[in-house]
Amino acid sequence: MTQPRGGEPLFLCFDTSGPWVAASLFEDDVPLGVDFVDMKRGQAEAIVPMLDALLAKSSVTYADLAAIGVGVGPGNFTGIRISVSLARGLSLSLGISAIAISSFDLMRDPSGPAAEPALLLSVPAPRDQAYVQIQRYGVADAAPELIDPLHPPEHLGRVNLRVRGAFAGTIAKQWDAPFEDADLQDIPYRLGKATSHKWSPNSDLVAPAPLYVRPPDAAPASDPPPVILP
Repeated sequence: MTQPRGGEPLFLCFDTSGPWVAASLFEDDVPLGVDFVDMKRGQAEAIVPMLDALLAKSSVTYADLAAIGVGVGPGNFTGIRISVSLARGLSLSLGISAIAISSFDLMRDPSGPAAEPALLLSVPAPRDQAYVQIQRYGVADAAPELIDPLHPPEHLGRVNLRVRGAFAGTIAKQWDAPFEDADLQDIPYRLGKATSHKWSPNSDLVAPAPLYVRPPDAAPASDPPPVILP
């Protein structure tokens, strides 16, 4: 691995956990290039050409990278698997870390990701529900949960709690907590900032995994399986 332009680490980041393809190239916490395309289908075919183009525009190669940042959801099941599979393959072939960036990480303030002592982050889920997670100073304090925003569970309450994200005002009423309604925006930029925040030069090569909070909406096949002949 080489590090051009002053030796700062280079991060290639991407996410297909929603109806989009998002990618960015960062030098430490400074963006060198970002790209984003709304896309419900064809993400698997579009992601690698987008990454190649980002690298080429900055005269960077895959061998120059210090780490991969990848969106792991929660979000679209198939989309998450596309990015995570690619990130794991690049990590293995390049011998660099692949850093899992959750949708909750993307909801944090990129200018101060470790500033909040008790932050409940909320992203929309199907059927007017919400995926939520508590983070303390930028680190997950508990596993993510699927909740009804109208009836958030009491155990999520914390001292100095602030709520940010989808249904924030509705959820915050439970504890009369301050809140900030927010949507996922500037995803490529936030991916890069979150990757820079999480990366360490001594981090282990831990393979990222999809962050699934609920089982997939799939039903067993109604037809009987074929008979396997001897």
